[in-house]
Amino acid sequence: MTTHHDNTSSTPSAAAAGTWQLGDRTVNRVGFGAMRVTGMPWDDRPKDRGDAIAVLRRAIELGVDHIDTAAFYFAPTRSANELISTALQPYPDNLVLTTKVGPGRTRDGAFEYARPDQLRGQVEENIRQLGLDHLDVVNLRWGAEMGKETGSVAEHFGALAELREAGLIRHLGISNVSAEQLAEAMAIAPVVCVQNRYGLTERQDEALVETCARHGIAFVPFFAVATSVPGATPHGGHDETGQAEVAKVAAAHGSTPAQVRLAWTLHHGDHILAIPGTGNRAHLEENVAAGALRLSDDEVALLDGIATTG
Repeated sequence: MTTHHDNTSSTPSAAAAGTWQLGDRTVNRVGFGAMRVTGMPWDDRPKDRGDAIAVLRRAIELGVDHIDTAAFYFAPTRSANELISTALQPYPDNLVLTTKVGPGRTRDGAFEYARPDQLRGQVEENIRQLGLDHLDVVNLRWGAEMGKETGSVAEHFGALAELREAGLIRHLGISNVSAEQLAEAMAIAPVVCVQNRYGLTERQDEALVETCARHGIAFVPFFAVATSVPGATPHGGHDETGQAEVAKVAAAHGSTPAQVRLAWTLHHGDHILAIPGTGNRAHLEENVAAGALRLSDDEVALLDGIATTG
């Protein structure tokens, strides 16, 4: 199947960070998160449609073969799934599209959480929007914002397992969960990935990262380049020590702080797949290039010493 054109720039390929498995699919460890291509809710106006499509096509040119999306990623006049479908069809044979279900949004943008019997409709909505006949990977998205931080995932995950048996889904994952909830899901059906918040200064899930490694499960952190640290001000200020250490490593490599954060995350396990998101082509190229950044043992130790949450 056709790709859109060759990578002719000096930006390293997404393959520079190596590969890992998502079920029976092999993907480059640097992927792309589609949440920001529509523009974020707090943006004054949505992203330019042409720019969003150009960013998605550039990601493919740079070797990205794993894109994370969801039907509930939309702004008033933009939908991430529709942009992906428009930009990338016919899809490259090696492209893995991962989506998530559980949360839904009404037409006015309000969030609501699906009952188990509503998950099939959400899966079919993603299939329809993306122009597919099945989904490669579907994550059950749990989380406090949906009133779902605690409690059993069995009924919801079991419903997705039935859809997997029916052929609508190839592989299953789970997102924003505890170790106990992961174990519960694994007892129902194979789990190929876990998506939780994790990064240099968000390390409360270190044990879960290690659990995934033992089981050969891909760990896919979201907000891996977030800069929140203890001591942050209510208006977004950050711990100066953390900033200083990241800046020191970035200066040594001629890199940005965001690239250092991504490189640190990738360093912490071959099974970790990064999905940094952006609606900006320059930031996309920086994120992909971070996969080629190699930190020394001393630099890793320096960064490991930054105070973290958790």
